[in-house]
Amino acid sequence: MVDEILNVENLNTRYGSIRAIRRVGLTVKAGEIVCLIGPNGAGKTTLLATVAGLLNPVLGRVVFNAKDITGWSPDRVLRSGLSLVPEHRRIFGNFTVRENLLVGGVTQSPEHRENLLDEMLTLFPVLKEKLSTPAGYLSGGEAQQLAIGRALMSNPNMLLMDEPSLGLAPVLVDVVFDLILKLRDTGRTLLVVEQNAQRILDVADRAYVMRSGKIVVEGAASELAGREDLFDTYLGGSGVAA
Repeated sequence: MVDEILNVENLNTRYGSIRAIRRVGLTVKAGEIVCLIGPNGAGKTTLLATVAGLLNPVLGRVVFNAKDITGWSPDRVLRSGLSLVPEHRRIFGNFTVRENLLVGGVTQSPEHRENLLDEMLTLFPVLKEKLSTPAGYLSGGEAQQLAIGRALMSNPNMLLMDEPSLGLAPVLVDVVFDLILKLRDTGRTLLVVEQNAQRILDVADRAYVMRSGKIVVEGAASELAGREDLFDTYLGGSGVAA
């Protein structure tokens, strides 16, 4: 697949007087995994929030499926087919697993929502075992799978993922990256912000590196993964950067 599904053009977003992202441009093609890496405070989460409609840019455009969605409300962005798995998951702890999933499918018809629920329980078997469990009782790995499943319940054309492995034990990090690969195998398009740079570069198709609100490096993920200078200069000499 070669068609661009997302095109971010010259995007600028402020937090008060602070310009958090500056003239950022990137593209994501249908069926790709594209990752966004960089040090803390680089503007990665701000970029995802702007694309998802949680923040309004002061300049630039966000084009999704050939439509200019700049400044759209989060609900309208969601209904257009773009769904966000937020940092720290933000699931409803007092709701059961089933209720969390059904909330994620609120944009769908009742019949389609039930079909999507069955699909999510096939994709995430651990959730099927805990449908009646309050989400607040889930482990970190289970909660992350629920957050991803809830986002997929809107049947999006593209999924934004913000730090999916953050705070997880190594064995659960493996689960998350296996899920990312499984999602690509099912034809999903992903834009992933990830603190474990080396791991996400190993599974992504292309990568963008942000620093101080700007894109400073871009290219094929396989090429960037082998560049020691990249990690030394922009990622603190380590494969892990938040």
